[in-house]
Order: sequence, then structure tokens, then C-alpha cells
Amino acid sequence: MSSHGYTESLSFGGSGHIQGQQVVPFRTGSISLKLQLLHGNLVILVKEAKNLPNMDAFHKTLGDIVAKLPGTGSNKITSDPYVTVSVARAVVGRTFVISNSENPVWEQYFDVPVAHYASQVHFVVKDSDVVGSQLIGVVAIPVEQIYSGMKVEGTYPILGSNGKPCLDPDHQGVPGTYFPVRRGGKVTLYQDAHVPDGCLPSIKLDDNVEYEHGSCWQDMFDAISQARRLIYIVGWSVYHKVRLLRDGRTDCMLGDLLKNKSQEGVRVLLLVWDDPTSTSIMGYKTDGIMQTNDEETRRFFKHSSVQVLLCPRSAGKGSWVKKQEVGTIYTHHQKTVIVDADAGQFRRKIIAFVGGLDLCLGRYDTPEHPIFRTLQTVHKDDNRNPTFSDRVVGCPRQPWHDLHSKIEGPAAYDILANFQERWLKASKPRGIQKLKGHDDALLKIERIPEIMGVADLPQPSEDDLEAWDVQVFRSIDSNSVRGFPENPKDASSMNLVCGKNVLIDMSIHAAYVKAIRAAQHFIYIENQYFLGSSYNWTLYNDLGANNLIPMEIALKIVNKIKANERFAVYIVIPMWPEGVPTSTPLQRILFWQHKTMQMMYEMIYMALLEAGLHNRYSPQDYLNFFCLGNREKPSGEESSAAKKINEANKKEANTPQALTRKNRRFMIYVHSKGIIVDDEYVIIGSANINQRSMEGTRDTEIAMGAFQPHHTWARKLSSPHGQIYGYRTSLWAEHIGFLEECFKQPESLECVQRVRSLSEQNWRQYVSDEITEMKGHLLRYPVEVDQTGKVKHLPGCATFPDVGGNILGDFRAIQENLTI
Repeated sequence: MSSHGYTESLSFGGSGHIQGQQVVPFRTGSISLKLQLLHGNLVILVKEAKNLPNMDAFHKTLGDIVAKLPGTGSNKITSDPYVTVSVARAVVGRTFVISNSENPVWEQYFDVPVAHYASQVHFVVKDSDVVGSQLIGVVAIPVEQIYSGMKVEGTYPILGSNGKPCLDPDHQGVPGTYFPVRRGGKVTLYQDAHVPDGCLPSIKLDDNVEYEHGSCWQDMFDAISQARRLIYIVGWSVYHKVRLLRDGRTDCMLGDLLKNKSQEGVRVLLLVWDDPTSTSIMGYKTDGIMQTNDEETRRFFKHSSVQVLLCPRSAGKGSWVKKQEVGTIYTHHQKTVIVDADAGQFRRKIIAFVGGLDLCLGRYDTPEHPIFRTLQTVHKDDNRNPTFSDRVVGCPRQPWHDLHSKIEGPAAYDILANFQERWLKASKPRGIQKLKGHDDALLKIERIPEIMGVADLPQPSEDDLEAWDVQVFRSIDSNSVRGFPENPKDASSMNLVCGKNVLIDMSIHAAYVKAIRAAQHFIYIENQYFLGSSYNWTLYNDLGANNLIPMEIALKIVNKIKANERFAVYIVIPMWPEGVPTSTPLQRILFWQHKTMQMMYEMIYMALLEAGLHNRYSPQDYLNFFCLGNREKPSGEESSAAKKINEANKKEANTPQALTRKNRRFMIYVHSKGIIVDDEYVIIGSANINQRSMEGTRDTEIAMGAFQPHHTWARKLSSPHGQIYGYRTSLWAEHIGFLEECFKQPESLECVQRVRSLSEQNWRQYVSDEITEMKGHLLRYPVEVDQTGKVKHLPGCATFPDVGGNILGDFRAIQENLTI
């Protein structure tokens, strides 16, 4: 928001503390209201404000100059807010100033006589500053409401000069969530499990800083190896046989590494989802439908000091049917690694990894995403492809693309708190342990002087251009954590939502909604699924996939069209969901995905039609869906091997296995769960864009949202080129194969059309009869969107190449919650 200086003049010689004149320097509503006489006494309570912007950060330079003058010493850290109440420009009340608070509580009453003609009563929120009061924003209450005789009360948005809710010019995080935004952190952003040196182009950031391409599993291996006190791992799947490093320096498997650290005295705890379909009872073993290897990992660590807790997804209270549904269908889906790390001066600190990568087979990959040529080397013991129900000899591996992050600073302690809350709930102490009231497995870090607490961490410097603000979000309920209030009436005090017999943290959904609403230029999404807002579909609108994300994106585009402003959304999803694309569950997911796309494109077309722009622009000038794929030419050796395999399996010439071997192509599976907004804000975590991940009572999830205060549009007054810009650009370099100047402005029509053109070119190469090496992996999603927003399959391509399955999906039989 823009900021205005503010001055007062007394209206008739009254006290400077009350009777003054106030001019609101902008309109507080688009509707003209009738002037009415307010005559009598106004009884007013100004209670509190939440999440006010830090005006002192915005006016820091001038404030620093004034603070250096004699007699003007100041300890200001953030805004010093107060409120004036005015009627017809006359100030009739003023609260006291609360120093250094973005969440002030005044609880101040006024009983003031009025005899004024006015249309609104203004509550003007300001920051008391050494350079004069700065206007934060205004709440306007129409006099007509007061005339009704009913008590007027509630929580109201504070509007800035643009008529929109005022926000911190450097962001304010997501208000009303369980974990607050934490200032002064450090974030490392990762693409894929490993990025070899030199495989991605050099990217220049602001101030000529070069973007560093992080290598996730390398950093994770180092962090685990260097831990001295604790290693806490949470996963949907954690497999002891996975190798984090594959560069020839070590063959150490994860299980051996964790056992070694445990023998050194490090507390090693694993919290892993207990797949109900995998069992190990009296020698009888089943692998489980999802093949998470949970029982095998538990057996491996059984006689070691590594503690493994297999955690079933429990429904807690409720009907038998509900308990069966939750326990069978839903999962614990969080993925975090938490360790202590060197903090200097013989101290330790907590750091945490969070994102989409589980520590299991099938996840190790690089930006090249090979499909055949590493089957006998890097992926020799890690060739996984669930698309094929049987016989995978000579078949392509399923390449894996993912997003992950490392968090240092105060927010890492929130990720630790999540682990502690979940471990305490899952461990369920009984007998004598229950009487103790605690679990001895968890280290009490507050009793270990060597480990710094949040209060011990260095305070962030306003001059640190690379500092981050970070916030932790979750989808989780009180059946999976300990520490939520027992009394539902106390839920709001911890920013939780009340469900039936359960309290819910839905902050991931809230974070996505806020990020989309705040977007001004473009949105870039990578996600394993994309479906929701079913209440606005033309059919099946009672499905229950009610998350707001697709609708919010469509509304953002619609509003930008109405304002005649450019805006672009890029969404990267898998070509098909993991598994056999002809199977009933996958066909349903594809069907719901199609309905979601259709709803969004129809809304965009109607907005273009209403604006008279439907002959000038198409819906895909604003919204595009992509997927990833790869092809590899065979070497002489590979050609000979393939020929032998095909000769031995002549009867299977038209199976998916044979066709993918013949055509040397396969999709790159997008497992990412992230969003980038305007190159200044990023969310990365474990949550998919579907109802399972967003509702909070289904799959349990965790994510982080982060930004760099010195690299925002508000600070730069132009496109920021901080670490988030570098990350988005690096992802585009991986997917497209090169960078172009127009990629610096993703919202531009030139960029949208160029990226779409390249994706169409890559798709033609992918489906061609001629096998050629693919430089770029970004493919158009194989649907056609016409000028009116109708989504159809491509001509001659109703099913996925080689593997089959209707691209638009299919729905038969009864509805269920598994696929939404």
C-alpha cells in the first residue's frame, strides 16, 4: 500500500487529544451513501487489531536519519499503532498509542456526544512516528447501519488507499494460523534429489549475485552425518536401503548411516505412516498396496537404538464407518528431516528439511531425468515404475521431479514442534509410562545448554539483503497431534477450526488462498494433483472436492481481465497420476481434473466475452497446463539388448511395456507440491492440490511459505530478482532446456505464447514416430482448449501414448473419497 503523511488541525479550540479535524485522503467505498444526522451519544469499543503492517520497515531510511538527531533516540522496531474515530472529519475519539506492536489490544471505551451530518463513521489506524503520524488504513462504518438501532460489531478489514485490505509492503505472512511468520531465517530451495555441477545454466540475481543450485540429498546426507544430538525423520515412506549419494564416494545406505549415528549417541527417531495393507505377523508378511516398505524398515532397526514408530492414520472419535474410511484411505503424508547443526561458538541449532521428497526408492533423480541410460548404473537397484503391473525388464524407469527446501532459523523450531506434537500423540504411553506424563524418547532441548532455543538465535538485521521470513503451515487434526485444546471453545485461541469431534489446522489451504489473492502478476504451480472447487462444476458439484484453489485462480484471472491487466498462470502436473492409467481410480482422478480445468477455462472465456476481448485473446493467453516427458535415442548396446527382449516377447508387442521400449519415451512424474507467486513468495511442502491434502481431516501434511523482505515488488518497485526468482528460473531452465529474455516477465503475453509454443513443439517430438533426443522436457498437457474454453482431447490423441487410458478420464459407479 502507498503511505501518506498525516496532519491534524483543531476544529474549535478543543483539546488536541480529542477534538481535531481528520481528512481521509482516499475514498472508503465505491457506493455513494446518504448524509444523515447523527444526534445523540455514540458508545464505542475499540478492541484490537491484528497483523498490522510494519510501517517502520517501510519508512526505515528517513526514520534512521531522524533518530540520529539529538534528543530523538528511538527503540522502534515495528509500528506504534493508535486509532482515531472521526465523524464528518471531526475527531471524536482517540486511543492511546501501543508501542512496537503489529497486534495491538486497546480495549478502549468511548461515550461521545455527536451532532453531525455524516454518511460514515471512520476508524483511522495510524502509526505514531518521529517523522509524523503515518496512515495505515481506515475502517468505515455506514451511518445507515447505526440508524438501524442494532449493535454494530465485528472484525473489519482495514482498507488502504487502493480500497483493498492493507498489507505490510514487505508481506505479513498468513494471519490467523497456528504457527506465526518467523523473521530472520534462511531458506535453501531444491529441485530434484540431486543437481550435478554444470547441468543447469548460470542465473544472475539482483546485485549481480549468482544463483546457487542446491543439491538436496547431498545436503541432507551431510546434515545427518554432522548431527550430534538428534535426528528426527517423518515420512509417508522411509526405506533403510535407499542411498542418498550416488557419485561413487560412498555406498552407504540410509539405514546404516542412521544406525551409525545412533551408536555415536545421537537420538534417532523415525515417525513413519503405518500402511494398513502391509503386515508382519508371526512370519507372515505382505508388502502392502502402496509398497512403502514400512514393515521392512521397522524390522531392520528392531534391535538397534534407532526408534521407529509406525503411525496409523486414526480417526479418533466418530462412527465405525468413518473410522474405517480414515484408517484405510488416508495417510500420514508429511516429509521432514530435523537435525541439530553447528551454530558456531560451540553451540548447536535446529535445522529442518521439508518438501515433497520421501527417503525411499524411486525418488533419486537429476534435472536430466534419464529413462533408460542409467538403468545399469545410478538406478541399477532403484528401477521403479508403477505404470506397469508386471514384467519391467528393459522398460523405462519412471523419472521423478520434486521440490524440497531446507529451513534455518526460528521456523525450523516450528517444524520440530510439529514432530514433537505428532510423536507424543502417536506414542500413546500406557501403564507406568502413562503415569509419567511424558515420552522419554524426545530430547528436551531446553535442558541441553549446547542447543540454542528460539530466543537464543541471532536477531535479524534490517540490512541483511538475503534474510528470509518463513512460516510453517499444516493440514492436520487433533487425532494426529497432542497439544490442541481439549475444549472446542478454545480452538480459536490457537487459530484452529472446529470439526465434528475434532479440531483442525487448515493453514496450508489458507496459505494457498492468501498467496493467490495477493498475486498481482503471475502464478507458477507444480503439483502432483490439481482438482477442486467442485461446488462450481456444471456436473458432479456435490462431489465434496471443495478446496478453493482452482476457483481462486480462476477468479484472479477474471478480475484481471475486468481490470484490463495482464496476468498469467502456469500449472505443471503429471501426464497421468502414478499407477496404471487405465485403472478405475486413475480414470476418476483424470475425470475430476478435467472437470476442474473445464470450470476454470469457462470462467475465463465468460470474462473475456463480457469485456469484449473474446476475439482478441483466448483463455490460454492466461491459463496453461503442462506436463513433463522424455525420450532417449538408444546406443548400439541398448539397441541390441532391446531387440533380444522384443524377440523374446513377440506376443506382447502391443503392451505398454513393449511400446515404451520401442518408442523410447516416458513421462517424467511430477511429484512437486509448490507455488511461486510474482517471483517473491513461495510455498513448498507435502500437500497436493486436492481435497485429501487440503481438508485437514484426511491426509496429514506440512509446508513452508517464505519470502525475502528485500526482494519484493513493494521494495523494488519492479520485478524482484532474489532467490525465489532464481529458483523459478532454474526450474524453467530444467524443463525447457534453456532460458530466454522473455522468461523474466512471465505475465507478459509474449512469454505465455512462447512457453506454450515450445511445449507444443516438445509434444510433437514426444509423439513422433522418429526417436530423437529431447532438449526440453516441458510438454503441453495433451488436451485442446478452444476459443470458448471447452476442453477436449487432442485430435487423434484420446489416450496417453503407449500406456493407454482416457486423457479426459472416466467416471462410473458410485462416488467415493479416495480419488478426490
